[in-house]
Amino acid sequence: MEHFYLILVVVLFALAISDLIVGVSNDAVNFLNSAIGSKAAPKWLIFGVASLGVLVGSVFSSGMMEVARKGIFHPDMFMFSEIMIIFLAVMITDVILLDMFNTFGLPTSTTVSIVFELLGAAVAVSFIKIKMAGQSIGQLSEYINSEKALAIISGILVSVIIAFIVGALVQYIARMVFSFRQHRTLKYYGAVFGGLSIAAMTYFMIIKGAKGATFITEDMLKYMTENMLQILIFSFIGWTVVLQLFTWLFKIDIPKIIVLVGTFGLAMAFAGNDLVNFIGVPLAGFQSFKAWIAGGGIAADSFSMEMLKGKVATPSYMLVIAGFVMIITLITSRKAQNVVATSVDLSRQNEGDERFGSSMLSRIIVRKTMQANKNVHKILPASLNRFIDSRFEHPKGEKIVALEDEAAFDKIRAAINLIVSGILISIGTSLKLPLSTTYVTFMVAMGTSLADRAWGRESAVYRISGVFAVVGGWFLTALVAFTVSLVIALIISLSGNFMIFVFIGLAIFTVVRTHTVLRKRAANKQSEEEEHIIETDGTDKVIDKTKKQVLNAVITINQVYSTAVESFIDEERTQLREAVEMKTAFDKKSKKMKNKVSSVIEKLQQSDSLDLGHFYVQLVDYMREVSHSLSYLVDPMHEHLENNHKPFTDAQAAELKSFLTDATNFVNLTRQVVEKEQFEELNNVIKQRDDLIIKIGQLEKAQIKRIKNKEVNTRNSVLFFNIISETKNLLMHYVNLIKAQRDFFSNARK
Repeated sequence: MEHFYLILVVVLFALAISDLIVGVSNDAVNFLNSAIGSKAAPKWLIFGVASLGVLVGSVFSSGMMEVARKGIFHPDMFMFSEIMIIFLAVMITDVILLDMFNTFGLPTSTTVSIVFELLGAAVAVSFIKIKMAGQSIGQLSEYINSEKALAIISGILVSVIIAFIVGALVQYIARMVFSFRQHRTLKYYGAVFGGLSIAAMTYFMIIKGAKGATFITEDMLKYMTENMLQILIFSFIGWTVVLQLFTWLFKIDIPKIIVLVGTFGLAMAFAGNDLVNFIGVPLAGFQSFKAWIAGGGIAADSFSMEMLKGKVATPSYMLVIAGFVMIITLITSRKAQNVVATSVDLSRQNEGDERFGSSMLSRIIVRKTMQANKNVHKILPASLNRFIDSRFEHPKGEKIVALEDEAAFDKIRAAINLIVSGILISIGTSLKLPLSTTYVTFMVAMGTSLADRAWGRESAVYRISGVFAVVGGWFLTALVAFTVSLVIALIISLSGNFMIFVFIGLAIFTVVRTHTVLRKRAANKQSEEEEHIIETDGTDKVIDKTKKQVLNAVITINQVYSTAVESFIDEERTQLREAVEMKTAFDKKSKKMKNKVSSVIEKLQQSDSLDLGHFYVQLVDYMREVSHSLSYLVDPMHEHLENNHKPFTDAQAAELKSFLTDATNFVNLTRQVVEKEQFEELNNVIKQRDDLIIKIGQLEKAQIKRIKNKEVNTRNSVLFFNIISETKNLLMHYVNLIKAQRDFFSNARK
């Protein structure tokens, strides 16, 4: 039996490594979003500073997580075999849950997940013990520390509200001071701002870092605590003087320094405090195993876990190893970049593709807020309104926050994000309030973006919906973590040890599966980026990518049309679904092109002729029309086949297949025209298009004859007429697309 439990301990540590990987991918958003969103420094420097913070934080770690041993349940009420079931259920659930959230790009709280997983598994095992002992369900309180879970929930609710309000208020004040012309105002207030910011981060690092370091003695900690005010004052004065001197001598970018220091501080705090969320449970299992072995052969189901009530130190080498695993994950994880992208997109100053749709609640909030804002403007003096608006005006001739490399927001906001997050987390820690670094940093970022007027009328409903989705995901985490962990612990307890390895296999399968999905998604995104026009493209690149877009559209249109018609005639549902998927993907691409028309036209202003922009708009419009025609054509066929309605008659199938052959030849000709820019062949293309339209008329007459002979029913006729009608529309818009491409190229290369 000893070997069996040794295997379980090894499994716990293997799950811990996996949990570290998925956990870092999730929590990287806490300390990376401000630096990456503001492009304060090259990515290698940002990740280097964050990695250093993670490593230092690992050494500063406060040891084994108390909640893993005794925070949620009373360990003296459980035996060794029961504790191992609880810990295994927790780790399996945590790996699956965090990996799923990372895959969908939603940041969640590792603290909440681990707490409610422990609660769910402990409730399951406690329930079984109560039933076996013939006790009442009311005695569950003897096993579970329910007050801790309730304290965490209340702490989260309070921290979400406070973080949002404080972040918005501080950012509003900062913008009033610095405006969006910070290259002027920083000359006067930059050093003071930097001194105050670094002093605040010093307080944060002392409270969240040094307080838990094993090499900090009680006397040193007591001295720092008692003299905190003096330390902060001297830090503020010292850094202000140093930064002012460096500004005069070396022209340093003070907000950049603040952002990097803040990134280091939050990364250190993350590793020093949240590290135990990932390795606390396995370490508790390891300590339990060692205590059981030292117990002298007592049966696993008879050995009490009372020893977990005491203080157990964590070996430093394990913390360092965990730190290096986190650093490697931080640098290499695509999922970490996926989660960071969600937070950055929701706080982006510029317009762009929104990740979330609108909701009724977000629309109501936006309307009410706009009305309240109008009422406030009426009350305030006109001169004050003009002054406030001037602080939020962007320099003429510049894009919104058009700083380095099209940053999502400027470094002033990035610095405020980090400072406010650090201070709030420090205050919460010093007051021993349970809060989550994920909640605080995310909500501060949302508050600052609101105060910075990043949520304008064009984006507010989508951003608010995104915030609701993320916050809702946090609370969903608690429910799912509790339920899944409870079910796994129940099944293992009732079905035996074999189910342990079944669930481990499920966890491995989930991680591998989601990794495959993410890799495929990343490949698709890279392919789209190569094709779609992005913010950094110049005019020549816009022209080249436009040609590629039209060529890919020609290929896709033929694939969708031919696959849809053939699979419908042959009643091949799988192939028809593939056509629907291709059509949907093409529709999204054409919609994305439509949404980016304004930004593309801005890039084309280098040309002397306005006709170039006009022809590009026409090109995109015809692309959308083609996409609509495909949708109106393919969707009814898919619905008809899915509902198992009667197929077309043999005569109808033969007519459509014959027409499809001619249409394919026509598309091949147009593909050659676009690919080789043989626009002199357009007259031939138009002639073939007209011939196809004549054949469509013949198909229509043949169908009318079938109706008169009562060979087909109404549903058949409606669908057949729809196919030939949308085919005609498709051909018209298709040729217009080629013409627009010709006109665009002709003007672009003058």
